[in-house]
Amino acid sequence: MLVSQMALFTSEVCLCHDPGAKGKRPDGTPNLHPEQVARLSNLLSAMRGEWKDEFGSQLEVCEPEVDVSEEQLLRVHTQEYLDWMTTKFAQTRFGNMGIRVNLDRETVISRGTEKAAIRAAGLVIAAVDIVLGDAVVEPSRPSRAFVMARPPGHHAETGKAGGFCIYNNVLVGVAHAQAVHGVGNVAILDFDVHHGNGDEEISWCDPTRLYASSHEEALWPNTGATRGCDGLHGQIFSYPLPPGCGSSEFRQAWQDDLLPAVVEFKPEAIFLSAGFDAHHADPLASMTLTEDDFEWITAEVTKFGLPIISVLEGGYNVDALVPCVKAHLQALIRS
Repeated sequence: MLVSQMALFTSEVCLCHDPGAKGKRPDGTPNLHPEQVARLSNLLSAMRGEWKDEFGSQLEVCEPEVDVSEEQLLRVHTQEYLDWMTTKFAQTRFGNMGIRVNLDRETVISRGTEKAAIRAAGLVIAAVDIVLGDAVVEPSRPSRAFVMARPPGHHAETGKAGGFCIYNNVLVGVAHAQAVHGVGNVAILDFDVHHGNGDEEISWCDPTRLYASSHEEALWPNTGATRGCDGLHGQIFSYPLPPGCGSSEFRQAWQDDLLPAVVEFKPEAIFLSAGFDAHHADPLASMTLTEDDFEWITAEVTKFGLPIISVLEGGYNVDALVPCVKAHLQALIRS
């Protein structure tokens, strides 16, 4: 039985996804795909070293052997899409060593991607079951969890991969929370530097799902371009931020617009699409946030006093990602 307030779910299986490299840099080193294996391997090293010493029993590390089922994926994705992915995964197993297959220009899968993708979504299911489980049966269960897995998910739509994403991990978790644990309204909050077009598309017609995102404007995937609310029930909130902006603009967006929308929505649980690529050192965007900003937004979300399931999305400077995730965990544990 878990006895800590905060659980971290992860798995080395998620290291099996390897998009490889695009040629070489001028110095001869491989030009690795942004969604590289080191994103998670560095985090695992910190988890087993520095974080273990600092957080101790406050952070319960869970590495279950759990994979998402087709039934669980079908709450979010179409059968046609799952069949298409099965075909693509089969293509990666060609030959003794396997090959890499492009799903689109930037989304590349390898021989190990299928294992990683079904494990990543399965870890979210496991986190939901722990956080939203029966409080009578498990009175010491944690009220918050962070899923440290890859590939990410918030760009995956009902029937389409993209943006390095295969399955929409967060929405698979949301759908499971509602179908199995009887959760009503759910708030999905996204502070990744890229707009979560998949989170938005899957939530668009559902009045029980609020989606709120701050993101850099005019950046891939070029959705969420208009500030304000949208969606079939007015429950989709976008706040594009100008390139180069920093802490004050980011915090104002959440304080003045996005978090008040969450208050009005009255959710029963919160899911976070936790991307850290708005950091000033990230190579794929031009916002200038620091670790303190990620700790701040996380602490603000904890003030709702609701169950929180946070899932890793972006963050492509592998050295900056470790302190950013640590700051996120500090707020989840201590706020």
